This record gives sequence, C-alpha cells and structure tokens, in this order.
Amino acid sequence: MRISPSARLLAAEKGIDLASIRGTGPNGRIVRADIEGAPSVVPPSSVAQPSVAIAVPAASHSGDRVKASPLAKRIATEKGIDLTLVTGTGPNGRIVKEDVEAFSGAGRSPAPSTAMDPGLRREAPAADSRPSTGSGLTVDGGNIPHEVVKLSNMRKTIARRLTESKQQVPHIYLTVDVRLDALLKLRGELNASLEPRGIKLSVNDMLIKALGLALIQVPKCNVSFAGDNMLQYSRADISVAVSVPTGLITPIVTDAANKSLSKISTEIAELAARAKEGKLQPHEYQGGTASISNMGMMGIKQFEAVINPPQAMIMAIGAGEKRPYIVDDALAIATVMSATGSFDHRAIDGADGAQLMKVFKELVEKPLGLVA
Repeated sequence: MRISPSARLLAAEKGIDLASIRGTGPNGRIVRADIEGAPSVVPPSSVAQPSVAIAVPAASHSGDRVKASPLAKRIATEKGIDLTLVTGTGPNGRIVKEDVEAFSGAGRSPAPSTAMDPGLRREAPAADSRPSTGSGLTVDGGNIPHEVVKLSNMRKTIARRLTESKQQVPHIYLTVDVRLDALLKLRGELNASLEPRGIKLSVNDMLIKALGLALIQVPKCNVSFAGDNMLQYSRADISVAVSVPTGLITPIVTDAANKSLSKISTEIAELAARAKEGKLQPHEYQGGTASISNMGMMGIKQFEAVINPPQAMIMAIGAGEKRPYIVDDALAIATVMSATGSFDHRAIDGADGAQLMKVFKELVEKPLGLVA
C-alpha cells in the first residue's frame, strides 16, 4: 500500500483502517487529504498509542556513502536529520553546514529522541519517492495533475552555481537610465553600409562593445575575487547569456573592446547558433571577465541578474521604450532603457561600480566612440 508519512500518522491518530481508504494521489497513493475526509472509527482518545520506533535513518542511499562535512554530520545528528534527504551545495554535491541548517529551518521537525518516552516507538517511514526541492522539502503533488521531470545536467549545474553565487557573493546593484536615440540612429546608418556584406548589427552587439570598453576604462571592475588575492584582467572577455532548450549558456566574445562591431556581430551570431545546437567547445563558454544579459527583447523593463562566479559583475539590460526625458533642459520624449549592474562587493566598491555604469552610459549615449 502506498501512503505518505503524514497520512499514515494522521490515520493512526484518528484510528482509521488504511485498508478502507481509497488513495487519490499519484498511482493511487494515499495522501493526507484522503485521511482528513474519512470518519474516525473510534474517538482519538480511545485509540491505543501507535507503536513508534525512533531511529535516525542511516545516511546512505542504496549503500552509497553520503558526502558531508564533519560539522554537517554533527549538526544533523544533533537535530535528528536524515542526511539522505539533504541536497548538498558544496563541491561535488558535498553537504555542508549551511545545507543542514537550511533543511532544518525549512519546516522539518527534528526526529524525536528515544529518551522522550521509552513506551513510544516510531516506525521509520519508507523511503519517499516524491521529488525533493533544493531546500530539502519534499514535493507532494496531491490531487494536482503533474509529472516528474528529471533535471538535465545543465539545469543541475545552473542550480548549483547560482545558489552558490547568491549564498557566497554579496551582490550590490546599480541602475542607470540610458538614452538610446543616438545609438539607434548610428545603428541604422551602419546597417545600411554593412548590408552588401550581409551583416546586420543588433543593439546587443553594440552594448557588448560598450561594456568591453567600459571595463577597460574602469579596470577596477574588470576583476575576480580569489580569496586573499584579486585577479586584475587586462582584457575584457564578455560572456553573453543565450537561452537554449536545456537552460542557459554564456558564449564568450573575447577582447570585445578591441573588436569591430561587425566582427562582434558575426561572432556572437555564430556562437549563439552553435550554442543552441550544443556544439560549443568548453573554452568558448567557460571563463570571461564579465557578463551581459539582455531581456529587453522580451519586454522586460528592468531586472537584476545573478553574478556568474568567478566573474565579479554582470550587466542586465532592459527594454528600450519611449519615456518622458529631459533633453537640453526641456521635457521631451526619448527612447530610454534601464541597465542594472550587479557587482561582487568583495571585489568591487560601490564607487567603482558607479563609475563603470557612468562610463557605459556615456558610451551608449555618444556611440561614435564605439566605432573610433
């Protein structure tokens, strides 16, 4: 008989014979809602206390040893937490202290100790086949139609790296509004001249160039935090976020500051096409000194992107839209976009991040510098 642990416990409390219950969960599984809707056979007060055996479940799955730090194991033992239910975010999936504490604080009650009442023994629930979230919470679909989708290796990597980034990297966010009218005018003129060569520049191509130049002009932002050291880069390699069917990948435009706009355009088009076909080589998407993520084409006005370690910054680009704007001390309508830089505050001070955003804005609003 398939039954969730919470349904089993409630049935025991209400004195309900599980054999008489018809499960409405996945594959006929009995869930808590089935028990709550069933009448008690006898008043709960007259039901003999269920036999409960308390034992901290062994920290293994099918004989495999759980990878966990000594401190994580000690905390798990103290709190009565089954380490096989905890998702590790450390190197190679190793369970660390923060994982156990996050699991404990997510609503799980620690397993009671046998010293509480020698007469009570709680049977360890059978291994739960329901999918588990990153916080250790088990998902119960209940009566909601659903399917379990196995994570791809790419999605697992994305989940691990972004979790590590938000847990370990102190983010600071800086936003500027950038007028695009001059850049759009220049883009139109350049595309007219490049048409015989079959090249069509996108706004993103020009923003990649602007970010590359800004990083060279503000070298304190072209860095990586490395413990007791700082890596100071002399070249701006821009990782460009590209959505693919299995997730997100970031092909790299190397030395973006010193490449022509036409070269950046053809290169990123070729990289993006091969990324969607899964044909990129590791060196083409691993590395980079900073990233750019553009969701403006999807109508997103503004957002804050998560830093991709070991990089120390990422630029989030919103949609260009008509807005009231002060032009030459007079209110006018201009095409404006919001750009938000996310900076690793361990490596980049707010003033330096602000300087980078200022230079980026100036390069976009006076775009002839992108072709000089």
